[in-house]
Amino acid sequence: MRPKKSGRLRDGGKELRGIRKTEISVCILHRIGVILAAALLAGCAAGCARQIDSSKKQRDLEFTVLDKEDIPEELGKLIEEKKEDPFRISFADQGLLYIAEGYGARPTSGYSVEVSALYETEDAVCMHTTLMGPEKDEEIKEAVTYPYVAVRLGLIEKEVLFD
Repeated sequence: MRPKKSGRLRDGGKELRGIRKTEISVCILHRIGVILAAALLAGCAAGCARQIDSSKKQRDLEFTVLDKEDIPEELGKLIEEKKEDPFRISFADQGLLYIAEGYGARPTSGYSVEVSALYETEDAVCMHTTLMGPEKDEEIKEAVTYPYVAVRLGLIEKEVLFD
C-alpha cells in the first residue's frame, strides 16, 4: 500500500507546500526570460541611440549662455536635482527654449563647460559641449564642483540632441 500524498514536496531539505517541481522550473525560466529581455532592451537603448549627423546642419543658432540667476526657477530646480551625475535637459517656457548640460561632480574648482556648437538640422536642434579643466596656472580649491552650462534661444519645436 502506498503512503498517502500530502501535497508537499521536499527539495534540498526544504518543504514546498502545494508547489510542483515543474511549476518551480517554469517560474525560474520566466524570471530568467524577464531578466534577459530587460538586458536586451537596455543594450538597445544604449546602442540604438540616434547619432547627430553634422553634415545635415542647416544653420547655426544664436543663443545666450545664462548666468545662474538668469535660469528659470523650474529649470534651476531640475539642475539642482540632477547635478551630482551627468545630465542633459531641454526645457521650453514662454516661447523660449532652454538647454542645459552638466558633467556631474568634479573634485576641484576650475572646471567650466563650453558650447562648441549649437545648430539646427532638418528635424533637430543639436548641441555639442566640451568640459574644460582647470588651467595649469589657475589656483584651484579642493572642493566638489558641478560644472554645467545652460543656454537660452528662441523656441524651436524640434527634438534636442546632444553630442
